[in-house]
Parts: sequence; C-alpha cells; structure tokens
Amino acid sequence: MPKIRYNNMDNISTDKTLKQLRQWREERRLKNKDHSYIVPNQPPEIDYLHNNREDASITWVGHSTFFIQYEGLNIVTDPVWASRMGFQKRIGQPGIPIVDVPPIDVILLSHAHYDHMHISSIRQLYRSSTMIIVPQGLKAKMKRKGFARCHEMQWWETFKVGDIHITFVPTQHWSRRTLLDTNTSHWGGYIIEPVHHPVTLQEVEHPTDHSTEEKVPPTIYFAGDSGYFPGFTEIGKRYKIHITLMPIGAYEPEWFMSSQHTTPEEALRAFCDVNAETMIPMHYGTFRLADDTAREALDRLEAERQRLEIAEERIRVLAHGETLIVHGNADTTK
Repeated sequence: MPKIRYNNMDNISTDKTLKQLRQWREERRLKNKDHSYIVPNQPPEIDYLHNNREDASITWVGHSTFFIQYEGLNIVTDPVWASRMGFQKRIGQPGIPIVDVPPIDVILLSHAHYDHMHISSIRQLYRSSTMIIVPQGLKAKMKRKGFARCHEMQWWETFKVGDIHITFVPTQHWSRRTLLDTNTSHWGGYIIEPVHHPVTLQEVEHPTDHSTEEKVPPTIYFAGDSGYFPGFTEIGKRYKIHITLMPIGAYEPEWFMSSQHTTPEEALRAFCDVNAETMIPMHYGTFRLADDTAREALDRLEAERQRLEIAEERIRVLAHGETLIVHGNADTTK
C-alpha cells in the first residue's frame, strides 16, 4: 500500500534541490560569524517545580523544549536533551537536567525531525501513565519504539487529558526521519486550554475583577516549527491566546529557509496574527541548524519590537532554566 504523504496548507512546498543545497554550502564557507554569545542558564527552581500543583508555569529547557505545568499536569514539548544534533554539539546545558524533571504526564511532539523528537530523551521521561500526543502518521512509529500510550491527532482536532483540552493546529513545515519517510507523518503546533473555565473573547474585551474568583489559567499556544503562513491568522480567529511560544531561529539563509522557519520579524508578525498577549521566543541558541546566531536573532527581534511599538513586557526572553509563572492576569519569573 502506498504511503500517505502529508502537505501544507495551500500545498506550499518546502522541497529544496541538490543545486540549492550546494549553493547554501558554498555561501556558508564565505561567512564569518560571531558565535561568542551563549544563551544564559539560570538555576532551575527544582523544589518549586516538583511541589507546584496550582500555578501555570512555563520553563524553557532549550530549543523547542519547554516544561509546562498546567491544571495539575506536567507537560513537555518536543523533548530534546541530546548533547549533540548530528555533527553539531549542543550550545550550553539544558535548563533542567533530565534527571531533575518532575514526573511527566503529557509529551507533545510537533513533528518527527530529530531536533524536536529525541527518542532517548523521551524514553527517560516516559512512564506507564505518560500520554504521548503526536501528529497524524507518527503513532505507529512510536508504538514500535515501545511507547504504549500514544494518541495521534489531525489538524484542528481536540483531545482531553485531565482537566485540559489540547488542540493540534497547522504549521507550515515538513517531516522526515529517514531517506524514505519524507512527509509520511504530519506537523503542527498545540493549543493548551482549560476544560472547565476557558476564557472567551467577550471576557477578554470586558474583564471583571478576578481578585475573589478562581484563577483562570492562560491559553498557551506552542507553535512548533513553522515558516510564516496564513494559518497564524486563522489560529488567532479561533482561539483567545494568552501566551505563545514562537520560533525565531534557524532562518538564514532566508532564501533557503523561509518556507519552513520564520525570521524574527516574521515571528513577531505571527505573534500579532494570533493576537496573543505575551510571546516567549524559542528555537534559537541551542543547536547550530542554520547560519544565524542567537545574538542576531535576539537583536533583530528587539529591533522589530521597537519598530512595531510592541510593549517591551509582552516579549519575555527567558534564560535556559528560567520559569515564567502565570497568576491569573499577571505573570512573574523565577
């Protein structure tokens, strides 16, 4: 039976020719990049993370890996604790040592690329009660790897785990693990929201005093890996997003990467498209997957923020190991 091949919205292709690959390699030889800047590590609040059962919290481990606490569940996105990716060594240490990570309830995988789905890391985090949520086409592979509890999702499908709803939403990207399985599994991002008290657009437009009410956890959008595309606007129409985890790196050379990775400027444009309140940048400063550097990505992000006159506090640049804690309508870091 022929394998199913998945596509992007509007059938946008991310395919590159051998000639284009050679051109990138030749251009790279001529570049002289300053790689001295390293994303700082902040000692993680291990005791807090192990004891927390109430606060919504987001801790950046590195790249696209976040440890999220939400409605009493411990969630990890795209777990990669690998010390190297191919021929490239990891830049800096993971924000939380994997042996110190609290027991994981849910693992979210955005797609099958090695820098987003590291099997060894998943094995170390997985336990019999852990649920792994994957894009369509990836469940069989995970089952073969020995992960019994695995749920497969299509774009716009919602799945309930505990007291949260997780929705799989589109991105513009691609997938591959071997030379023969290109695009045989899908790709996407995730919306995380509470089951019992989701925030409506009306409530956001006409807020009430929540000082005496139950704390409402934020709706979190993990954007996975994506080029800039119209789907961001559609996601913003469907959900009231409070915090978005948005990729800003691996964009250079732009003529080669633009269909699959957003530039910092495009990431801010996507942040505006989804109409989120706060953005946490990710997918930079952990592995050298392209020609841009972490310092370049952050500098371009800041310059564009100023140009667009976005309030400084709406862009939360985290250190590895730093935790953003959300208390109702306010947030703090640890």
